Amino acid sequence: MAAKIKKGDNVVILTGKDKGRTGQVLKVLPTENRVLVQGINMVQRHTRPTQGDPQGGIKNKEASLHLSNVAIADANGKATRVGFKVDGDKKVRVAKTTGDVI
Repeated sequence: MAAKIKKGDNVVILTGKDKGRTGQVLKVLPTENRVLVQGINMVQRHTRPTQGDPQGGIKNKEASLHLSNVAIADANGKATRVGFKVDGDKKVRVAKTTGDVI
């Protein structure tokens, strides 16, 4: 199946504590149907001191979101669904709201 959301896409959060915010996709976890979005769904992680990080302490990091809770942002910044279209010999992703190639 073709991926509808890819690394580097701008997405809108549809549900949860960050509803309405936008961010860039840092990582896609296709086997788990989850994505990491920059600055969204931040959680605190308590880390013990190690050689790499001798300070340790409480670190902030992004937690993953389910794919159903994010949508691609179109040129206007609104949430849109993704369609596919054959452009020449390539299959491209298209925003359903504007018809623009993503």
